[in-house]
Amino acid sequence: MADPVVQARIAELDASIKEKIGDTISEEEVEPDLVGLFPEVPDDIFLPDHDVEFDPAEPEAAMPEADDYTPEKYDEYLTAEVLLPNMGTVTKAKVVGRKRDADGNPIGRRNVNPILDTREYVVEFPDGATDVYTANIIAENLYSQVDVEGNSYSIMSEITDHKSDGTAVSKDDGYETTRDGVRRPRRTTKGWKLLVSWSDGTSSWVPLKDLKESHPVQVAEYALANKILEEPAFAWWARHVLRKRDRIIKKVKSRYWERTHKFGILLPKSVEEALHFDRESGTDLWKQAIEKEMRNIDCAFDFPVDDKPPVGYQKIDCHMIFDVKMTLERKARHVVGGHQTEPSKDITFASVVSRDSI
Repeated sequence: MADPVVQARIAELDASIKEKIGDTISEEEVEPDLVGLFPEVPDDIFLPDHDVEFDPAEPEAAMPEADDYTPEKYDEYLTAEVLLPNMGTVTKAKVVGRKRDADGNPIGRRNVNPILDTREYVVEFPDGATDVYTANIIAENLYSQVDVEGNSYSIMSEITDHKSDGTAVSKDDGYETTRDGVRRPRRTTKGWKLLVSWSDGTSSWVPLKDLKESHPVQVAEYALANKILEEPAFAWWARHVLRKRDRIIKKVKSRYWERTHKFGILLPKSVEEALHFDRESGTDLWKQAIEKEMRNIDCAFDFPVDDKPPVGYQKIDCHMIFDVKMTLERKARHVVGGHQTEPSKDITFASVVSRDSI
């Protein structure tokens, strides 16, 4: 009630009521059937009783408005992973919850401008230690560690281990014969992963196909040192890289873009995984994103009454892809495999925009 905006709205409402129906009513305007149904109200009913001592509450003891707190259920920073300064080093930490005061209320208020955001968070480091950081410190570090698309990157320290699964091509199947009868190495990296230590002190298993593109020289040298250069996943490219390593080093970017995170938020690969992330964090951010997307596209679907597909239908697989906006808002997109069907003969389109359209 002390908010000037609310006071202005109340004044506007009172003025509109007075303009429409007036401020008083005469006895002649009252319906006869209603006369006597309501008791007389004394004029002094709302006056204070001077015989009773009343101790007003202290101004500073007043309860805050509900809007003073941002519910954790809608907190976009929860579960974010970000590199933060800790004990003189920079370590990856995870935002696990809000910092609370002695009464259990979350500290700070949300603001669309991260500089003015006063929320405080508890973050957990890999060793289990926790610390408290403000929202603007988290945001400053988070946005400085990603590109304009929100992809974070890591600097490699070394490759420490490797492994392959049952899908990896064996040496016996390491060669293939082309239509021209030429026998050549099979070009595949399937089934192989490398354990990488990053400069922030973390380690992770990275598919060979990704690491081959970002760090070809380091991967080739590791394969040579660990005597796996003859494996089909390395044989078709690693020796060439070793011969051309000096030229390649000058051109390649020595950093690995993480495709699993956007703006520090772990991206789910399926609806089930998205809902699992919500349960783990105690939020429903991914659930809201999915529901919003399905509401938006609902008008595109026309289900028959008998729930049977029409004659001549073409089946298309559908799935959900997930993304994170720069504001840390979760996004979901329902997509279909358009490549699985033949285009309609009645539909023509141009793959590029025409000059006339421009």
